[in-house]
Amino acid sequence: MFRVGFSLLVVLSLFSGALSRRNELLSREEVEAKGITWRGNSSNSHENLLTVQTYPSDFTWCNKDGVNYCTMSRNQHIPQYCGSCWAHGTMSALADRIKIARGAKGVDINLSIQHLMNCGTAGSCNGGSIDGPYQWIAQISNQTGTGISYETAQPYLACSSDSNEGFCPKVDTTCKPINVARTCGSFSQEGGPCVGLSSYPNATVADYGSISGQDAMMKEIFNRGPIACGVDASKLLNYESGILNLPGGGIDHVISVVGWSTDPQQGFHWIVRNSWGEFWGEMGYFRLAKGALNIEDQCSWAVPGPFTANELNNQIHCHEGGDNCQTKKDLEKLTDAFLSL
Repeated sequence: MFRVGFSLLVVLSLFSGALSRRNELLSREEVEAKGITWRGNSSNSHENLLTVQTYPSDFTWCNKDGVNYCTMSRNQHIPQYCGSCWAHGTMSALADRIKIARGAKGVDINLSIQHLMNCGTAGSCNGGSIDGPYQWIAQISNQTGTGISYETAQPYLACSSDSNEGFCPKVDTTCKPINVARTCGSFSQEGGPCVGLSSYPNATVADYGSISGQDAMMKEIFNRGPIACGVDASKLLNYESGILNLPGGGIDHVISVVGWSTDPQQGFHWIVRNSWGEFWGEMGYFRLAKGALNIEDQCSWAVPGPFTANELNNQIHCHEGGDNCQTKKDLEKLTDAFLSL
């Protein structure tokens, strides 16, 4: 009796947890309070894209003419829970578009989610927006000529200043050079302690916008690459495989749409990358029927601006300890420490 009762309690607990899943998107009022334009467009470039009379029945950037232009699948919940789907979905789509711009040359460029968490105005581990990440990167790109740093300079911690999960209360996530791009020297003569970098590989955004509806989504994806969209994630928690065809309630999660396909029985469906790890779904991906889970209601796109890449020969070369690329503030701290010895 105890075992049966205990199992029932576990099942009820899991079911209750699914119903109370955290909403990882901020309301319109909260988004606009952060200075983000709701459904904002930087230009009318989307409207000027070539409209194809008949799109192919199957199209995905993960296998376009035999080439994979999709970057890695991510997991927003490692090393602890963080409601940062808004950052993962948008940055995955932007990284894909950078890979497309490079013709899939070289090692993939993976953008720093943590830089966006530390300094961006688009959200935190307690939720964000679909529009905000691209708007923020475009803003700093225009103001400084430098965009978002790469993963190797600011790895993902699944923390933000307002997160109480795991070790987050003990982590400094304030926006300062060391939390944008850093290195930690292994030898004292090469810098020694962790320092912020004044120069680092980064990617900018030249244009961005918002769209909705199947036609606009196909037009944008086909011409320029994957996009980020909002969905109702409550029906995704126990997804394993196949084409999901369920109506959506409220939008509470952000993913990236990489293409579409047509099933002989179930028809048209979207090919979607999630940010819950490759153990989930179809190696981190899932498929959604037309209109399912509100996937066509709210989407955003971005056009990459200048970015750092080996084939472009535009890297500023820094030493292992960053001594020749330290920010002025960190260099002054290091000098003061040396003089006090």
